[in-house]
Amino acid sequence: MLYQITGKQIDIGEALQTHVKQELDEVVAKYAGRPTDANVIFSRSGHEFVCEATVHLSTGLTAQASNRAAEIYAAFDGCRDKMEKQLRRYKRRLKDHHKARSQPVELTGGSSYILANAEEGEDSEPESLQPIIIAEMETKVPSISVGEAVMQMELSGAPLLVFRNEKTGGVNVVHRREDGNVGWIDP
Repeated sequence: MLYQITGKQIDIGEALQTHVKQELDEVVAKYAGRPTDANVIFSRSGHEFVCEATVHLSTGLTAQASNRAAEIYAAFDGCRDKMEKQLRRYKRRLKDHHKARSQPVELTGGSSYILANAEEGEDSEPESLQPIIIAEMETKVPSISVGEAVMQMELSGAPLLVFRNEKTGGVNVVHRREDGNVGWIDP
């Protein structure tokens, strides 16, 4: 598994990096068979340390967790516990669903944009109807089944998930509706 362990305006020592690698290896090996990479970021917020971890699995799941604590090791340990709980739930729900999958989930690249808010003033009309793009990022679109998409959306806590339906090959969206149910858009 590839690791990227960084600190935002704080130094990360070798001992902490070794601790992070050992603990994450243990958790991921216990609950997920084929991890691809992990990104762990440490930062400070006031008097607390913040640890944010993201682990990408070959099944297409992206597990994310974060934690705050007064000490940097305690922040990571809390984050690791949250990630372990998330992966345990994922494994319990999976029920050997991916045993038949011999290859990792195919990920397709896509662009993600952040658009500027429309300035609302008195009698102001936009010069054109084209939105102003303030940021552009690369995103991954997994090729998975609808059931896997719903499971991945619920586990990640995201309000929606865009995916390529592995049965039809089309781009689909699952989303959390206001009534608490899950909606599925299949154009």
